[in-house]
Amino acid sequence: MRLWLKILMVLGMTLAILVPLLLIRGVIHDREAYRRDAVREIARSEAAAQGIAGPVLVVPWTETVEVEEKNSAGEVVRKVRRDGESGEWLFFPETMALEGTMKPYTRRRGLHEVRMYTLSGQLAADFEAQIPRDADPELPRKIGRPWLSYGIADVRGLRGSPRLQVDGADAALLQGHGHRDQPGVHVRLAPPVAGGMVSLKTRLDFELAGAEALAVAPLATHNRIAIASPWPHPLFNGAFLPGQRSIDGNGFKAIWEVSSLATNAQHQYRTGSGLSSASVAAIRDGMGNEGVDAIGVSLVEPVDAYSQADRASKYGILFVLLTFVGFFMFELIKQLRIHPIQYGLVGLALAIFFLLLVSLSEHVAFGWAYLVASVACIGLLGFYLSHVLRSRARGIGFAAMLATLYAALYGLLVSEDNALVLGAGLLFLILAAIMVVTRKVDWYQLSARTGDARG
Repeated sequence: MRLWLKILMVLGMTLAILVPLLLIRGVIHDREAYRRDAVREIARSEAAAQGIAGPVLVVPWTETVEVEEKNSAGEVVRKVRRDGESGEWLFFPETMALEGTMKPYTRRRGLHEVRMYTLSGQLAADFEAQIPRDADPELPRKIGRPWLSYGIADVRGLRGSPRLQVDGADAALLQGHGHRDQPGVHVRLAPPVAGGMVSLKTRLDFELAGAEALAVAPLATHNRIAIASPWPHPLFNGAFLPGQRSIDGNGFKAIWEVSSLATNAQHQYRTGSGLSSASVAAIRDGMGNEGVDAIGVSLVEPVDAYSQADRASKYGILFVLLTFVGFFMFELIKQLRIHPIQYGLVGLALAIFFLLLVSLSEHVAFGWAYLVASVACIGLLGFYLSHVLRSRARGIGFAAMLATLYAALYGLLVSEDNALVLGAGLLFLILAAIMVVTRKVDWYQLSARTGDARG
């Protein structure tokens, strides 16, 4: 009976250690929130995640209508008025080619570093737009001055003076998107004639700063986007992955080739969707995109300290349980008496490791933070257990077991793609080891002996 009471005590202490573990996970999530706040503050003062949509040719028109009115003599007369129904025709490029280089740099806010970039690029687009003919030649539409519209998620990121050439001649860019309440730039063009063809060759040279992520909407019939960067850790996301890419220690280069047949971008744009900084950030975070379809690339850190610390904390209960099981085996087999307070102190030391890990990772690289935190906890527990277990060899043995567990956990953290199979294999090996060690134990005799010793 005493054996089962001891088992219940061990389980109760294990569940009790869940409280500090949950509190530590709450601290990790709070620190993640502080970093997101730092990113937003830098975005407000410099530039947010960037998106590029365009160019799009917009041609405004107004219908000419014939109305009947009474003159001063009361006679009915017919008059032609150009204040009928109005609207805009949207024409997308036949081809669009964007080539650019993302040069990374960092901005710091408190303890947090935010990855920024400057995109130096050239955006070339060719148009072949057929202007509709008048339905009634006697009542021709009034066609206004068209404009080329470039959507830019955060125009504060524009550096210097962008240069736009239309058919080889420089054109003056104006503020604003032109025809909708969205950020961007545009240029006015000469009015076309009804039924005529508008052929344009455009080229925009620009430098654009942004925070972490970039998205480009493939609005042309044929789109080619080539992005290069010296940053060696890109994250490709959005609606399309690059067809060609190369990544090495010197950076990456990626090429997307997207046809209008493979995307709803044109339809989405016509219905009012665009690329805002919020939608680009949603693409970066894998939360989907409520705007227009886009390709996406982000300059990410190879190790996100907060997400790694959060993943590590999920294994905390396993560490505590395995350590308590080891105590339990020593207590039964070697007839050692270990007080519940000693169980609790060891469990708290194991929990403190995760708090040390997240706090140190804000100041040094994650690998070094993990090493320092694990050495500190293993050293403390090895010293303490040498006295609790009444043997320096037993204390060192327990410390070696913990070192093996910490090493295995680090392997799980850095091998994210193989975490499940490695974790399953680790649990199998632990269970197998316990079964091998206890294979000759007579639990009935051990329970009776424990009851006699405690009675």
